Amino acid sequence: PVLRHAVTLGVPVSVDTSRAAVMRAALDLGVDIVNDVRALRMPETLDTVAAHRHAGVCLMHMKGEPASMQQAPAYADVVAEVSAFLAARAGAAQAAGIGAERIVLDPGIGFGKTIEHNLELARRQRELLALGYPLLLGWSRKGTLGQLTGRALHERQAASVAAALAAVAAGAAVVRVHDV
Repeated sequence: PVLRHAVTLGVPVSVDTSRAAVMRAALDLGVDIVNDVRALRMPETLDTVAAHRHAGVCLMHMKGEPASMQQAPAYADVVAEVSAFLAARAGAAQAAGIGAERIVLDPGIGFGKTIEHNLELARRQRELLALGYPLLLGWSRKGTLGQLTGRALHERQAASVAAALAAVAAGAAVVRVHDV
């Protein structure tokens, strides 16, 4: 019912899911964007999004699974590994029939990454942009901002705005926020 109403409001509507059945139902209602933390790796998700020619898709990098992703994440080179993963997932999406113009990439700030990994992704954002797709950055209220500022979750609005502005200044096309 919420989605059925949301798609009538005249603004783009996004659904966050990794499940093909949820994607299909939302897309059939007219949702504009699928945001998938698993980057369309679950069964039937590539074909589901490809079948809805109007829908955009955000492919996100996440190391591990939500329940365990923050348990000692390690990378030899976080930017190289995230870039390679996102390039591969964008390639798989295009091979399934999802046009490049429908794809946005998200390096997954805070999803299986330490504060150092997140800051390295920010410092080297240009390398992610070199993949040739728009970037979505979701710094809003992240734990990294809490570690940097010493602020509790409900006190991170200024840090979230600053991080979003820095991401846009460095070329991000979309920012995910909690406080619009």
